[in-house]
Amino acid sequence: MPRQSFLTGVAYLMSLSPQAIETLSRVSTATITTVLLKKGLRNLWLRGARPLRPGQARLVGPAFTLRFVPAREDLATPESWSSPISTRTAIEAMPEGCIAVVDAMGVTNAGIFGDILCARMVKRKVAALITDGVVRDLEGVLGTGLPVWCNGAAAPPSVAGLTFVGWGEGIACGGVAVFPNDIVVADQDGAVLIPQALLDHVLAEGPEQERMEGWIVDQVNGGAALPGLYPMNAETKARYAEFKSKS
Repeated sequence: MPRQSFLTGVAYLMSLSPQAIETLSRVSTATITTVLLKKGLRNLWLRGARPLRPGQARLVGPAFTLRFVPAREDLATPESWSSPISTRTAIEAMPEGCIAVVDAMGVTNAGIFGDILCARMVKRKVAALITDGVVRDLEGVLGTGLPVWCNGAAAPPSVAGLTFVGWGEGIACGGVAVFPNDIVVADQDGAVLIPQALLDHVLAEGPEQERMEGWIVDQVNGGAALPGLYPMNAETKARYAEFKSKS
């Protein structure tokens, strides 16, 4: 039930420490995909979820999932907005600091959320909204200050193309399986999912991957050729190890 999922979300949010959030906020989504690729995970970047506002800061938080299905005329009506199972009710269940991840099936002709719903999410201190669909009331949504990653904007409301069916369950957003409390990191390259079981691995390996690639960039800027540098051969690994020992 959605209420049970909400309680689970609160419990996990408390376990995502400020230190973990700070660490991940310094690791790019590009780096995270590389770290996870080395563990055999290839499909964790949410397709169609792009930053609505250029320059949005990188954000980290546990996923609060919501799901739409195709519109059915007897269900997708303005009256459905007053139903106990509605986006309005779901927003009131969102814990502070979560990232709302919405499965809109990639539909781009019906805006799932507008300025009023986004304004309420800001009041509830939701960290961000991420969807493979679109929003509406674009000017108003931008005015709320809520960070949004989506596939654009459209004037029609959600019921013009979608039916909302629930929250707090596994969804498919942007071609990725997303479960409640998976960790989401979003930046200018889009949004990436970190499975809970791999959080500690990413926390350990992500900063080191960033450090190594920063060193490689410095070598390139200094005139070094790519073969043997990226990826590193034995000689380059030894030079990098020496650099780390002195820094």
